[in-house]
This record gives sequence, structure tokens and C-alpha cells, in this order.
Amino acid sequence: MQKVNITWLGHASVSVAFKDHVIYFDPWLDDNPVCPIKKSDVKKATAVCTTHGHIDHLGDSFDLVRQTGAKLICTPEIGFYADSKGLKEGKEVYGLNTGGSWQSDGFSITMVPASHTSEIMGEGWIPGPIQPGSGAIGFILDIEDVGTVYFSGDTGVCADMPIIRDLYRPQVAIMTVGGKYNMGYREAAYAASLIWPEYVIPTHYDTFEDQKLDLDRLEAEMKVRAPGVKLVRLNPGESFEYEGGIS
Repeated sequence: MQKVNITWLGHASVSVAFKDHVIYFDPWLDDNPVCPIKKSDVKKATAVCTTHGHIDHLGDSFDLVRQTGAKLICTPEIGFYADSKGLKEGKEVYGLNTGGSWQSDGFSITMVPASHTSEIMGEGWIPGPIQPGSGAIGFILDIEDVGTVYFSGDTGVCADMPIIRDLYRPQVAIMTVGGKYNMGYREAAYAASLIWPEYVIPTHYDTFEDQKLDLDRLEAEMKVRAPGVKLVRLNPGESFEYEGGIS
């Protein structure tokens, strides 16, 4: 069976490797205080998926596309912003909206809803105003003959989660559980019951003092609200590997 390797890069940044492909989700690397790598370490990427315009998610997305030749998968609005930085729709950029998909060699990436406010924190966000954005989304990575991975991006619990479960049946759910800008313990455990994957990988925690997570408490909540769903515990830089055919 084909193996899929999911690496947590700290905060909300994740890479997923399978076959000859590497997909980066929300790659915030250089300025991420807990990321074990720098963007200069990334030599290969098939696609870079950006969920929204906050700087800890937009991060180094554009630079990774430039240095690897990857496709940037994002909302049209972030795509327009990328265009102003020299990345062109139809070439480096593939803009999607919720429900749309990008098809590649043996896999697809589909944009799904999330519940989170966002504008684009571009170059001027520190001294000046942020720029109009388009809210936030999540992604489904569907790997042929293997299964699906759900990447929530920043989100609260939302009514779309049972639809995501019914349409895509993700085996692995990578979910943000920081408790300040996204889900807390009860919310994440309830989201696990709505998505009902086999595995949950929490992210977006322990980067900063105001976003700590007690994994034991999260696991206890999941045992009540989503019994049977397994919590995967990773430190930044560690990987979770599974084989296709998870039921």
C-alpha cells in the first residue's frame, strides 16, 4: 500500500508527502518561532495551499512557489494579490472557490468552507491598514487509491463539517486547536465527531503563550464526544505516516 507522510512544521504549517509529490499547507517557515526548517530548506513542492491572508498562514507561500515551481492553490482574492507580486493566474497560480478542485497526477485538491474572519496581511500590515481579503477556507487532499486528508485551516465548528464528512470521508483531519483564534477543547472534540476521521492531528498551538494546548484534556474530550477517533501527538518537525486503505 502507498504511504502518506504528514509532517507538522509548527503552528499551522504542514507538509504532506506521497508518491513523488509534496504538498505544503499554510507554510509559515522563516518567521515561525517553532518551525524546524527555513524556506531555503525546501527543495521540492508540487503545490502550496494557502487557506487565508493572515500572515501566519500566507507566510512564505509565494516564495516557495517561486523557488520550487509549485502551483499556488488559493482563493481568487489571494490569487489577485499574488499577481501583484509577480505570480500569474494560469501559470503559477490556480485560484479556486469553495467546491472547486485542482486535479493533478493521481490526486486532487478541493476547497471547502471554514468559519474564520480574514483579510490579507500584506507588506503594509504592520505600519498601515490590512488589505481586503476573502475570508478563510479549508482543503481536502484526495489521493487516488489511498484516501483523503482534511486540512481545516483556521476555523471554528461550522455546519459544513457534516457535509465535508459525507462528501469526502477524510481518514485524517488536520485541525487548528489553539483556543483563541480557532477551536478550543470542546469545539475541536465536537468537530471530530462531525468529521469523524480515523485520526485527528491538532495544530496552531504552543507557538505563543496565549495559545497553549493540553493534549491530555483534548483527548479526554474526544473520548466523550468522538469515541474511537484517535489523537495523533506530534512535536514540530515530527511526522505521522499511514498507509492507504484506511477504513
